[in-house]
Amino acid sequence: MSKFAARLVLGIVFAFLYLPIVVMIVFSFNSGSSTAVFDSFSFQPFVSLFTYHENLMISLRNSLILAGSVSVISTVFGTLATVAIFNSRNKRIQSTMMGINKFPMMNPHVVTGVSMMLMFIFISNLLGSRNTLSFTTVLLAHVTITTPFVVLNVMPKLREADPHMLEAAYDLGCTPLRAFFKVTLPTISTGIISGLMMAFALSLDDFIISFYTTGTGFQTFPIEVFNQARRGIRPPVFALSTLIFITIFTLLVLSNYIQIKSEKKKGAKS
Repeated sequence: MSKFAARLVLGIVFAFLYLPIVVMIVFSFNSGSSTAVFDSFSFQPFVSLFTYHENLMISLRNSLILAGSVSVISTVFGTLATVAIFNSRNKRIQSTMMGINKFPMMNPHVVTGVSMMLMFIFISNLLGSRNTLSFTTVLLAHVTITTPFVVLNVMPKLREADPHMLEAAYDLGCTPLRAFFKVTLPTISTGIISGLMMAFALSLDDFIISFYTTGTGFQTFPIEVFNQARRGIRPPVFALSTLIFITIFTLLVLSNYIQIKSEKKKGAKS
């Protein structure tokens, strides 16, 4: 394949991926209510978003609370699980656990969502509870699907770490817990931050898992958009989606910057 053909294919792929986002951002500044005709440039959709669309703001608040809680919990669990897997002396156990860790990512979300919904309903009936699906159930479901991504972000940093640093900490009298906080944690900090940001983005964006595991009293932003899509989406939804896109894009750029800066520091030391 020639360079021109390769660049053409690459351009088509990027256009297919990002052109819908560009269209959404453009129509978020539309003064009219049409989603097909751009009337004129206006900030009115953003103004009305914070004044007249209470349901959207409540759903956004719910999504932010959920994503923040999920990112913290999954980062803690994922980091501890990664350290435990890495410290296992049996290579077969390591490879098996990493394979199991990849399964939630490869499994279709609709299958995961339905199976979790059935499990929560079964446990609720077993305990005699009336509140079958709630914030707690969607929180547990999101932690399940985001923790593997934290593991995949932290594991490479553990493998890159110098094992002699940890041995030196033990020789100087550090306990395993103190050595973890003094040596291991700073070494894998960039992987932890990347995993936390990825868990936040995945939880904020998820629709399928949330749709099957959340109750009627708790609506996330993707579910609210889905409900409005059946009546016709208006520009304020585009405006809020644009703000979310900018936030996620900023987090990803910040995450890449932190990783690049960390790699440059390691290169300078070596």
